[in-house]
Amino acid sequence: MTELNMIAERYIAAWNETDAAARETLLGPAFTADISYADPVMEGEGHDGLSTLIAGVQQKFAGFRFSLKGTPDGFADYIRFSWALGPEGMESVIEGTDVGIIKGGKLSMVRGFLDKVPG
Repeated sequence: MTELNMIAERYIAAWNETDAAARETLLGPAFTADISYADPVMEGEGHDGLSTLIAGVQQKFAGFRFSLKGTPDGFADYIRFSWALGPEGMESVIEGTDVGIIKGGKLSMVRGFLDKVPG
């Protein structure tokens, strides 16, 4: 698995983990301590801020799962990947593309773009 694939897979795993304590163990390998996350509807800083955002998304979309769409790409310290969110085994309800900056193999900044949202 390439480094970009590993970074994107860690990101998705963190967003899918519903147990807060287990999620905390996933945040360290995936994100720098000062991670900055923002998309059109929310933003957060650090592991605690990101974990709070993830918990909020999971509460709003209970039972939904994130999955990667396609193959991550990037250059230098940048990564871009697309994802889908929906009930497992069914068509996605929300899709997006995220762009991040990598430091030491971890995401230090993520900016999310929503490509498909419900009407």
